[in-house]
Amino acid sequence: MNFFGGGQEQQPQGPEPVFAAKTEMEMYTDLFNKIASSCFQKCASRKHRDQDLSLGEMTCTDRCVSKYLEGQQLVGVVLQKANEAQVQQQQAMMQMQQQMGG
Repeated sequence: MNFFGGGQEQQPQGPEPVFAAKTEMEMYTDLFNKIASSCFQKCASRKHRDQDLSLGEMTCTDRCVSKYLEGQQLVGVVLQKANEAQVQQQQAMMQMQQQMGG
């Protein structure tokens, strides 16, 4: 499997796959940075005596990341359903226009 998700060794053609891969990478980088910033602020002790996180900080971070990703997934599902509803509405409008025009 290659970076673009294909099972065979295919080289991407044209700028679209490269643009899509770059956009996806930027999206994941942004997501990682938001998670790291949010969970660090919430979970890391203000004392910073040790290099390593304490057990409590690690547990908090695990839960924070999990909740953040669950939230992102729920938002994705809602957006996907809204997008599907919009596509169906557009298709219905096109059918009505064709019936009126024909």
